[in-house]
Amino acid sequence: MSGEAKAAGRWKRFTAKYNFTLWVLVFVTVSMLRPAAFRSWFGTDLKILIVPLIQIITFGVGTTLSGRDFRNVLAMPGPILLGIFLQFTIMPLVGYAIAMTFGFPPEVAAGIILIGSVSSGVASNVMTYLAGGNLPLSVTITSGTTLLSPFVTPFWMKTLAGRLIPIDVTAMMMSIFNMIIIPILAGLAAHAILYGRRRWMRSAAPLALAAAAFLAAAAGVFSVPSGRWGVLSPLRGGLILGFLLLALSVLAKLVITILFKGPERWMDKALPVVSMASICLIIAVITAQSRDQLLSVGPLLILAAVVHNGTGYGLGYWSARLARLDESACRAVAMEVGMQNGGMASGLAIDVLKSTSAALAPAIFGPWMNVSGSLLAGWWRRRPVKPRTEEQA
Repeated sequence: MSGEAKAAGRWKRFTAKYNFTLWVLVFVTVSMLRPAAFRSWFGTDLKILIVPLIQIITFGVGTTLSGRDFRNVLAMPGPILLGIFLQFTIMPLVGYAIAMTFGFPPEVAAGIILIGSVSSGVASNVMTYLAGGNLPLSVTITSGTTLLSPFVTPFWMKTLAGRLIPIDVTAMMMSIFNMIIIPILAGLAAHAILYGRRRWMRSAAPLALAAAAFLAAAAGVFSVPSGRWGVLSPLRGGLILGFLLLALSVLAKLVITILFKGPERWMDKALPVVSMASICLIIAVITAQSRDQLLSVGPLLILAAVVHNGTGYGLGYWSARLARLDESACRAVAMEVGMQNGGMASGLAIDVLKSTSAALAPAIFGPWMNVSGSLLAGWWRRRPVKPRTEEQA
């Protein structure tokens, strides 16, 4: 094989491994050089797209889950509770320490605390799998921290960031339910229909009726003015989008799987593309909105991301070792603690804190977590977990 062919092969493998990161860099570069391209389209501020895009991403995550993932907590409660505890104590406190030590402006500092206070991200499940870690444990910790986030995240933000900027605890709780919990529940329902084995789930007429019912539900929610929802008004948008996505998923199954006899797992191919495009657009919008401030604090914010993320990996892994978990579980806990849900943090910064400056930290921490997670997973993958003997077990 010629040197050119070898070089081309290495480049192909590199781009395949870091495809997402490269696209993020492209979007960030364009938004820094041409910020107007991602500030408004046709006179509409693009910030309004951030929350719906996060809801779409979260819905897609929900379609990969099932009730079995949540029942796993009954099988191994100890490691799961440990992972959830470490995630919601180490990362908020480390984020606060970094924000105070580095002397960031108040809104940027609040963003660092925010990215440390949200739940673990679904990317941690992928990295755990690549690292040879305990994947069921990873998925269940992610699910647990996500379900607890409407209560724990506002608590830490009020406690740690409340002295920096005003924090509306109720608004933040409602926003998390709207952005995360409702789309995940809708995704779970879509998973049951898309991959269910019951007869009506594999017949055209019942699927058409189900799609019509979801569309009618979306129209019903839309017809009720937001003023009549009271304190629950922030949930209105999530319910409308959730029912619409359910209807779209059912119609897609009807067309692709039933009518054209296509593959059943078509969602598995579409989801990564939609998620990657949505995340790139979110990061580009945030970068364009805060370009000037990013030029002044960007390098220090990157350093903060490296320290925060690396501390999460290290303390997560060695805390699990001290708790006498096996190696595969330690790797899962390390990934769960070290990797946060950057999308949730970005959405809360825009939707609740009303600050693109607070969204800078999630926009930078998110891509870095994917790079570092890939590197750590690759290093661990070259060191397979040794099976434990019966005496060690």
